[in-house]
Amino acid sequence: MRSRPRTRLGALAAAAALTVVLMPAADAAAHGDGPTTAAPRTAVLDGERLLRTKHRLAHGDPRLKRSVRDLTARADAWLDQGPWTVVDKPRPAPGGDVHDYLSQAPYWWPSTRPTADNPWGCPYVQRDGQRNPEVDTGTDRQDVEKVFDSTYDLALAWYYTGRKQYAVKAAQVLRTWFLDADTRMNPNLDHAQFIPCTYDGRAIGVIDFSQSYTSVVDAVALLATGAPGWSGTDRAGMGKWNEDFLDWLVHSDFGRQEGAADNNHGTFYDMQVAALACATGDTDLARRTVLDARTRRVDAQIAGDGSQPQELARTRSWHYSTFDLVAYTRLAAIGRHVGVDLWGYRGPAGQSLFKAVDHLLPAATGATAWPHPELEFHRFAASDVVRAAADAGDRAARKAVPRLEAPPGGDLWALRPAAEQLDSIAG
Repeated sequence: MRSRPRTRLGALAAAAALTVVLMPAADAAAHGDGPTTAAPRTAVLDGERLLRTKHRLAHGDPRLKRSVRDLTARADAWLDQGPWTVVDKPRPAPGGDVHDYLSQAPYWWPSTRPTADNPWGCPYVQRDGQRNPEVDTGTDRQDVEKVFDSTYDLALAWYYTGRKQYAVKAAQVLRTWFLDADTRMNPNLDHAQFIPCTYDGRAIGVIDFSQSYTSVVDAVALLATGAPGWSGTDRAGMGKWNEDFLDWLVHSDFGRQEGAADNNHGTFYDMQVAALACATGDTDLARRTVLDARTRRVDAQIAGDGSQPQELARTRSWHYSTFDLVAYTRLAAIGRHVGVDLWGYRGPAGQSLFKAVDHLLPAATGATAWPHPELEFHRFAASDVVRAAADAGDRAARKAVPRLEAPPGGDLWALRPAAEQLDSIAG
């Protein structure tokens, strides 16, 4: 999920940002920002493609100017926010360690009015697709989303503009949440999506990270190309945190349960494991995870007509259909780094990622209404996954691209060509 600020740059600020974008490499180095010229070793994004885009910007490609203005507007809005820390919640996770991440199940509500004897209003009951506002207070969920979004925006903005303040801010946010001894998060999700009076944590809570943490993995790779304020010690510390977190995902009970999920939770789990494996040098695990997704995910979750039955059963069927495809398309992007063509896979009933995206095209382009239950339809939610399919060679998706609805805050596909969940809903 993205929870980005939607501010606009004034004309002078936009012009200044573009001046920095077009700064020659020698001038950037003279300002102390000198990144390396090698492609970033990203896990989801295509580092070589990013490098080519950066070169186009340096040569004044006018088609990218609008995207850079939108990106730097987001990055500028983060400069006076945060950093955030897992230790500042009003009460610790049930285990008592303030360094443990804590979040609350979003679709569970108190069944009675809280009293002195029952302060939570237990028992809690489920209302699928209806977000309980109390989950946004007293836990770490909103803060960690800001960590994910800000570091991605800031790292991308630094990579394309060379502006030092973006890298320094991203480094501060990362060190505070993941590295500094007094404020760091323990690398586990033992208390994610707890339900008051019922569960201290649930395997389903792994999605709090899996839906967006791969953006942080790529942000760290961007900073590693020579960002000011991001040291070798920082790089080693994030590498160790990612190794420990991957170990928890693979070997903990919650991690194994989430990996066994047969809906979008399982797809996002695979995506997260594959990305972390790729980033930490375990190419075999990354490759094996993408290969296994062909039968474990595509065959089981996508029907022959391209629909996703498990996601269509939800009250937010459009959201969850696009949401699951965010994971699939990003997993396919990771596959390219490890020699697996997930886009080209065809299941026994003709299932494929191309068919799943094509199933969304009539509603994504506004040609027809979405015929399934949806509490809050946003046509733009499908825009990134359609672009991903178009880039992968889907002719129908390519034809649909001009008719897509741009997401709020601008279309950044040219700068970060990997699908994100563009509408706003969690869990």
